[in-house]
Amino acid sequence: MSKTRITVVGGGLAGSLMAVYFAKRGYEVNVFERRPDMRKADISAGKSINLALSARGIRALEKVGLKEAILSEAIPMHGRMMHDEEGNLVHQPYGTEGQFINSVSRGGLNVQLLKLADENPDVHLHFNYKCVSVDFDTATTTFVDESGNKLTQEADFVVGGDGAFSQIRLRMMKSGRFNFSQDYLEHGYKELTIPPTASGDFAMEPYALHIWPRGEYMMIALPNPDKSFTCTLFYPFNGPTSFDTLKTKEDVEAFFNDKFADSVPLMPTLVEDYFANPTGSLVTVRCYPWVKGKAALLGDACHAVVPFYGQGMNCAFEDCVILDECIEEHNGDILAAFDAYQKSRKANADAIADLAIQNFIEMRDLVGDEEFLRYKKVEHNLCELHPDLFQSQYEMVTFTNIPYSEAKTKGAQNTQLVKHIIKNGLEDKITDRTFILDILNKRDTLTS
Repeated sequence: MSKTRITVVGGGLAGSLMAVYFAKRGYEVNVFERRPDMRKADISAGKSINLALSARGIRALEKVGLKEAILSEAIPMHGRMMHDEEGNLVHQPYGTEGQFINSVSRGGLNVQLLKLADENPDVHLHFNYKCVSVDFDTATTTFVDESGNKLTQEADFVVGGDGAFSQIRLRMMKSGRFNFSQDYLEHGYKELTIPPTASGDFAMEPYALHIWPRGEYMMIALPNPDKSFTCTLFYPFNGPTSFDTLKTKEDVEAFFNDKFADSVPLMPTLVEDYFANPTGSLVTVRCYPWVKGKAALLGDACHAVVPFYGQGMNCAFEDCVILDECIEEHNGDILAAFDAYQKSRKANADAIADLAIQNFIEMRDLVGDEEFLRYKKVEHNLCELHPDLFQSQYEMVTFTNIPYSEAKTKGAQNTQLVKHIIKNGLEDKITDRTFILDILNKRDTLTS
């Protein structure tokens, strides 16, 4: 009996991980990636070089045996470190003691996944091949290489894991009866670097995600294993306060000295980095259905989100887990599994897209606000005192595998509860379990 053949378009994080899942089920998998082999070339594709790995992504890696290897190279970040304009620091824990997110190298993770895929004799990797057409009825895809030579790949099924600007999704759109939207933020992003100190150490506290909140814009920094930090400036494209106004060396220096003064001494190549690195855009993609004929979409191809909840990769990895579970539940009937997968994931993808935009507003506008810090203190105390009764929205999204849609709903209810406690001066009662049980029973009727 011949093996089920699957073509995976896209050898990035989601595509390479899904190839491993398919191969573990005994399917023959051909992965086609338009870029060169990351194991042999330094490829970033203009994307952030480090990502925040949390519970959903860790579970996906654990199922293929990569958890320990990836976490051994990761740097734990236990909370946010806020920098105000005077250089004062405030640390805000992410969750209860022992909860943290992990700064990981995008390229390093992708390389590990490609290596794992390549170790399986049923996985065949093809680089420098761009998808130019797909037949959804026959699962036949056509690719062109760098010289323009065509290659036609026959299979039983196709999975499009080819990113936010997916060619497979584009062809689904052209085939009709396909809902699609993309929404760009007015902000773009530019990456900068804080190198190690002269003694080879971290220049700032390494076990935190650093944020410089400035109202309409912000900068963040994540630690790297080489003791550097990757900084990302999120800034409007246009207007009086925007990338448009930073045209010269003097413009950049004046802006950073005014708004991010404590970072400037730590960034000796600030001006060079600013003008050498591209300005990226931030897009949210929503679409449905995710399945057309014998093809399905995966990861950013069907639900690209902005990066402010640190869930883009984690959500894509969770797609792989859910699709694999659907194949198991439907006894290898992949068409039935595709349909169950899309129905299971759509509401959750929409929820995390909404939450990511919501968190952008929180990070840039609120994290330095006194009322917000009071709110976070009460919320944190509730999580610590009554972990079996209360979880913050961030905790549910980041440290559990609760469906995103459920975390969004419950999180909004819990936000209302915390605001009610603060408004009515009830902070001194939160140690009382009976009080918490009573107020939780009334949660749906509370007003802040």
